[in-house]
Amino acid sequence: MKEIGLYIHIPFCESKCFYCDFLSFDNKSDNIEGYINLLCEDIVNLKDKLNSLQINTIFIGGGTPSILSTAQLEKLLYCMLENINMKYVKEFSIESNPNSLTLDKIKIMKDYKINRVSIGLQAWQDELLKKLGRVHTQKDFLVAYNNLKNQGIDNINVDLMFSLPNQTLAMLKETLYNVSKLDIKHISFYGLTLEKGTKMMDLYTRGGLDLPDEKLDREMYHLICDFLSNIGYNQYEISNFAKDGYECKHNLIYWDAKEYLGLGLGAHSYYNNERYHNTKNIDIYSKEVLNNNVIQYNIEKIDTKAKYEEFMFLGLRKTIGVSKLDFRNIFGVDIDDVYLKTIDGLINKGLIEHKGDYIRLTRFGIDVSNKVLLEFLL
Repeated sequence: MKEIGLYIHIPFCESKCFYCDFLSFDNKSDNIEGYINLLCEDIVNLKDKLNSLQINTIFIGGGTPSILSTAQLEKLLYCMLENINMKYVKEFSIESNPNSLTLDKIKIMKDYKINRVSIGLQAWQDELLKKLGRVHTQKDFLVAYNNLKNQGIDNINVDLMFSLPNQTLAMLKETLYNVSKLDIKHISFYGLTLEKGTKMMDLYTRGGLDLPDEKLDREMYHLICDFLSNIGYNQYEISNFAKDGYECKHNLIYWDAKEYLGLGLGAHSYYNNERYHNTKNIDIYSKEVLNNNVIQYNIEKIDTKAKYEEFMFLGLRKTIGVSKLDFRNIFGVDIDDVYLKTIDGLINKGLIEHKGDYIRLTRFGIDVSNKVLLEFLL
């Protein structure tokens, strides 16, 4: 039985964050009920296919899944449990914003076997949250965190950001210190990136943003890595830190170039050596679901060359790196037969290194990882 991960997309938010370019809509709460009905029908239509697979992880992302009402959330979760074989699911995650993660919703999540909740905190300081266009406060986060703990949900991830407008090292230290006092099993810590079409990019082009320079950006990143390492977190990926045994199993599917299916508007899949996505148009999605014919868009055949590339540039995001033995077992050739010149060149520049059977980024290599990973494109 083929093993996969399952992603389900909820493309609604209370308000679009200033930096966000994900497929999501704000101020469209009237559309949520209809979308959940469509999503449930899509799941029912795919029941036979889904139950022919061994689903190891489920991740409900967005958007903001916690924007669903209690009734909408329960409808979706009930449909999933009725139509998906949950026998093999080791990790069932959902994303949330602090202000919409209410006690009633947490109880429903627990009743329907969700065992991992990700909270989008982003920063400790309310003034930074406002600059990001976040609609929650520090107090909202603490209420949501305590409600999760009181309901017995211990596997909590907190999303945080650095290199923010007007953020100082002192602010970052305050965020790290206060989060470290809580029982958080997993922390994702991403640097701000400016994306086309976002409010933040517009502010930047008009000179309205005071962003940390590259030197401060790297100081912040190294501070995060050292601080979290010193208090017992394992940095297992460039931007992800976990207590032992709490690494995100679903995200490891992506970094290990394993297969997954995406359901919902715009959701991406990697299945049977093909990458593709669903339509991003909600009216088209509606017609496709009602006709039981959800079309795969921009299908990319993943040939052997592309598999080599993905094995390397996804796998090298993990701090353990990539295994030479795994490369040999998967592809039937030695990694040096494909990448010897690239590997030797990057080692000589101090960007990657050997560690037993593994090849991994050095600390310097992580700092310029985007450029390093491009070297593995054939």
